[in-house]
Amino acid sequence: MKRKVHISTIIYAILVPVLFGLILRLVFGLEAFADFLAVMSVTFLFFLPFGIGVLTILISHIENVRSKSYQALMPWLPILILFILTIILDIEGWGCWIMLLPLCLFLSSLGGLTAGYFRLKRHDRKNRLQICLVFILPFLMSPLEQMIKVLPTAYTAYTEIDINAPAGRIWENVVRVKEIPEKEDKGYLTSFLSFPRPIKAELNYAGVGGSRQAIFSKGLVFHEAVLEYANEKHMHFTIKAYPYEIPSTTMDKHIVIGGDYFDVLDGTYDLERLNDSTCRLHLYSHFQLKTHFNFYASWWARWIMKDIQNNILQVIKKRSES
Repeated sequence: MKRKVHISTIIYAILVPVLFGLILRLVFGLEAFADFLAVMSVTFLFFLPFGIGVLTILISHIENVRSKSYQALMPWLPILILFILTIILDIEGWGCWIMLLPLCLFLSSLGGLTAGYFRLKRHDRKNRLQICLVFILPFLMSPLEQMIKVLPTAYTAYTEIDINAPAGRIWENVVRVKEIPEKEDKGYLTSFLSFPRPIKAELNYAGVGGSRQAIFSKGLVFHEAVLEYANEKHMHFTIKAYPYEIPSTTMDKHIVIGGDYFDVLDGTYDLERLNDSTCRLHLYSHFQLKTHFNFYASWWARWIMKDIQNNILQVIKKRSES
């Protein structure tokens, strides 16, 4: 009989936190409450996983709670189930969740350990107040957070590669990147996150004032305007993506390029001659973030930008050395 109680309690300790997380995501995503509640906020990103961790342990059987590993790892189950559920229901995208998952798992464990500490210390008392606080606090904190103005912050993604080929041949592959077959694509991170992959880049005029289109899969196009140009040495260009051109199925609205939170500003190619047979091609870009959690989002944004750039550099190297 005792075993049955334990199993039913475990199921209960999973389903209630999942329901809490789903309700919180749906309410915070409502346009009607956009001025007060936001998914792209520290409040949501903290209280969703932390609250799931707290709830999981508060309603778990006390014998299970005595285990530290249970406190730390049990909250992962509701997080992963919520992860799968929101993808199936098309509430969140795969890429967005993958980027948030490490943070969510850590915070859910923190919530579980916190609840476990107080649960064991006061296990003979009711947990109604703590459960009520888990539900209420996100709705009290988020409006306060939305009052804090967020300023856009610029970051740099820098990459380089050495190429054993004449500068002229390398530069031809820089200004005009011919179509890239899928088998040549080396963007492992962007591929895993289901981001668009580069297809080709076309420059209408090799000089200041020239315009370039960098075409990616799934309808993503970067419109580039050349600001500085030195043949076989340097090309600096602005980058602009228009969200209305990007199909809604291409990227999650929270990470769409040119949207409210993430944008790419410019890019630069510099070709450096190392010796008679080798050149070093530098590619760096500036991108902008506008979130309350740039400290975390900037890591992922830089990794993604560097993955895209390294992919393009690998293609240029292979074609120039062929």
